[in-house]
Amino acid sequence: MLRARWSVLLLRVVLVLAALWLGVLAVLSIPGQLSDEALAFRIPAQAVLTIVVAAVLVVIVCTWRLLTLVQHDRIFSEASMRWVDAIVWALAVSWAVFAGGAAVLVGVIFFTPELRDPGLPMLLFGMVVLSALPALLMLVMRGLLRQAIDDRAELEEVI
Repeated sequence: MLRARWSVLLLRVVLVLAALWLGVLAVLSIPGQLSDEALAFRIPAQAVLTIVVAAVLVVIVCTWRLLTLVQHDRIFSEASMRWVDAIVWALAVSWAVFAGGAAVLVGVIFFTPELRDPGLPMLLFGMVVLSALPALLMLVMRGLLRQAIDDRAELEEVI
């Protein structure tokens, strides 16, 4: 149990640091990086990146709530499913927005002859594919949690 407490504490510290970093990123870094770009690019890019950052912040809050359920030994309950569902939806929405933004950017690159370079589209394709992994992993973890909740309920009936 002592190891679990330290793990939860360490994870909470990392979540706070990640949330602070994302806040600085959203407020200072993203607008600063995009300030020299054309308005037609800056506004959509900033919107896409802000939605992705907000979704990650939602995931951080939900993870914090799940850690609270772990501490109270209630992780294998229906209450945890709500938070896992919120994580899945946040990841799915952020992936869809990011994939849509990447697709538009690749389209602009493809239809602009002086920008045609396969490097950035290939990089974006890899990022879109890799960014789908957390959402898909959470779907698998959600199924495992559902099975554990059902097994625990069945075990409690037997006892």
